[in-house]
Amino acid sequence: MNLHSLQPAQGAVHKEKRLGRGEASGKGGTSTKGNKGIQQRAGYASKRGFEGGQMPIQRRMPKRGFINNNREEYKIFNLGQIDQLVEKYGLQEFNLENLFMNGLINRTAKVKILANGEIKTKVTVKVNAISEKAKQAIESAGGTVELV
Repeated sequence: MNLHSLQPAQGAVHKEKRLGRGEASGKGGTSTKGNKGIQQRAGYASKRGFEGGQMPIQRRMPKRGFINNNREEYKIFNLGQIDQLVEKYGLQEFNLENLFMNGLINRTAKVKILANGEIKTKVTVKVNAISEKAKQAIESAGGTVELV
């Protein structure tokens, strides 16, 4: 056996049936595309979510609740995390620029500090939002808080 003598098994390969070549061919007339309608026409491209004229699922499903388009998302840091991050990255100031430089937030992220955990280090904090308890804890540890 050589490469030039290889061929598929008998009956494995056959001519594909050509569409629209007369009624006697078995696939003439509408060429298996049905009668009329957008999917029968040339150049048809399915639109995302189109279900052939049936009511699409996103319109059939009931809508529930309220979605606030103006919601502000914050990246949350707890007091315990601040202690660890200041130690790990050697930060003198806990601000958006330092967090971005160390890959902890993205460029447009807003940061909020919550009072979960304890803070022992004296650190300057410049963030978008902070809870009242967290502010008191930072100031009692000798640090300062500034809202950006």
